[in-house]
Amino acid sequence: MRPFTYQRVATAAEAAAAVAGNPGAKFLAGGTNLLDLMKLEIERPAHLVDVQDIEGLGTIEQAEDGGLRIGALVTNTTLAANERVRRDYGVLTRAIVAGASGQLRNKATTAGNLLQRTRCPYFYDPNLPCNKRNPGSGCAALEGYSRQLAVIGSSDKCIATYPGDMAIAMRVLDATVETVQPDGTTRAIPFAEFHRLPGDEPERDNVLAHGELITAVTLPRPLGGKHFYQKVRDRASYAYALVSVAAVIQPDGTGRVAFGGVAHKPWRVEAAEAALPQGAAAVTAQVFADARPTEHNRFKLPLATRALAGVLAEAKG
Repeated sequence: MRPFTYQRVATAAEAAAAVAGNPGAKFLAGGTNLLDLMKLEIERPAHLVDVQDIEGLGTIEQAEDGGLRIGALVTNTTLAANERVRRDYGVLTRAIVAGASGQLRNKATTAGNLLQRTRCPYFYDPNLPCNKRNPGSGCAALEGYSRQLAVIGSSDKCIATYPGDMAIAMRVLDATVETVQPDGTTRAIPFAEFHRLPGDEPERDNVLAHGELITAVTLPRPLGGKHFYQKVRDRASYAYALVSVAAVIQPDGTGRVAFGGVAHKPWRVEAAEAALPQGAAAVTAQVFADARPTEHNRFKLPLATRALAGVLAEAKG
């Protein structure tokens, strides 16, 4: 691990200003992803700004519109166990407990979970070119082993996938990300716009500016219906999704669905959801209409259909 300086701050505005004023600075919360990347010298921050002492970022409160406001520092364990989350936003609890391990969920934060970086093996190998790790160096995954990687939304620069589970549920719930910017102003980012597709800048995972700090994630009023999170992976635990499905299904068969493990961001095509009463194949034909799979991960397309079919069968059940 390379040397770095360290600073603790007491307010969100102080944190944002501290990072914005130093091009080599990064925020530190739970550190479950950042510290691993620092040990591998993939992330090389010159300065860490610890935000764990900021008051008000570790609470879950009812929002003014009847929804829920989740502080950025709420741990995954606390969020998944919250009584109202379990009752009204069950897809979120199911997604969180499907990820990582109990020990990591005890430390990982809501904001940090959203900001975790890809687990593409080429990103983690500094001996191989990776446009996400080293912009302009090339993408070894394009001609390499790509079983775990994206089948849709990729580019000629990058075919990495977003690895998380919680964000897939946040996407199906239409969450909003609240931030404070270095100049002290705040903004609300619709979840659909928060994570980026790789395009020509795969090193940029999201739309945050340098020094912009997530303060909370808000959920709209409960959707009702039955909530599901189906995760298909190589091991029963502590493994990233090959394909995951977050769904909220209403009694009449209508609903919402988002997919994980298939793209650079949580993947949801709202227009396709009208086909839910017609069955899984009708939905995925639209969701993956522009898919560009490789020979190694082409299996993800029928796998996504089967995973959604299982969810719909259980919803009828």
